[in-house]
Amino acid sequence: MFEMLAEMFSFGFIVRALIAGTLVSLCAALLGVSLVLKRYSMIGDGLSHVGFGAMSVSVAMGFAPLTIAMPVVVLAAFLLLRISENSKIKGDALVALVSASALAVGIVATSLTSGLNADVYGYMFGSVLAMTAGDVWLSAGLSAVVLAVYILFYNRLFSVTFDEGFAAATGVNVRLYSMLLALLTAVVVVIGMRMMGALLISSLVIFPALTSMRIAKSYKGVVLGAAAMSVICFFVGMVASYLLKTPVGASVVLTNLAAFGICWAVGKFR
Repeated sequence: MFEMLAEMFSFGFIVRALIAGTLVSLCAALLGVSLVLKRYSMIGDGLSHVGFGAMSVSVAMGFAPLTIAMPVVVLAAFLLLRISENSKIKGDALVALVSASALAVGIVATSLTSGLNADVYGYMFGSVLAMTAGDVWLSAGLSAVVLAVYILFYNRLFSVTFDEGFAAATGVNVRLYSMLLALLTAVVVVIGMRMMGALLISSLVIFPALTSMRIAKSYKGVVLGAAAMSVICFFVGMVASYLLKTPVGASVVLTNLAAFGICWAVGKFR
């Protein structure tokens, strides 16, 4: 076992993917708890599709993908919340509308230019081989910012998550912190797409929170459990991917699914 791990970590691209993936998984899990409890967990899926559309257009136009995708996804996060608040189209229906539209734009832009090349394929399904040292530094820097902001405003995000009316009555700017949550989610989705892919990145937001809720009884317990579960499942998924020669993104998702099934069974038994 130790020999296998030593061989695995002798490859630079695997070490880079593990570092970046662990940080992104941790951030996604923490934000996912609030998103799941607010019944807005599919925002991660919608934003990932917006990111894929933006990256496809930027690749087609010859621009650096992240320079276009980051501001577009952040803007989409703000618009999703504002339109949902002031429109008859609510929550999951609005996310599905935006998600399908953005994905269609990306596919059309790709088909009219270079076709499904390696870059576009990597952003859709994820690619560990595409992770560079620059990607790792960018992921580490942005993940550190997300973690710092989350910890700094933990109490406010907690109050907004559980009871917006009470939070507003106590002087909390509910709209501001809802926007902050959407902003942080947008950043995590964009930096995680390179490795997990647009079609699978939302799993890092949803699965750890749902899994932790099967066994934890308090909000803090759910948050800590989701963080630990996300990091462990990502590591196990990486090892499974190396041993079975399967895609990293899909392996991580299936590992999270297995963890959810185990915790669900434990919760039922208890």
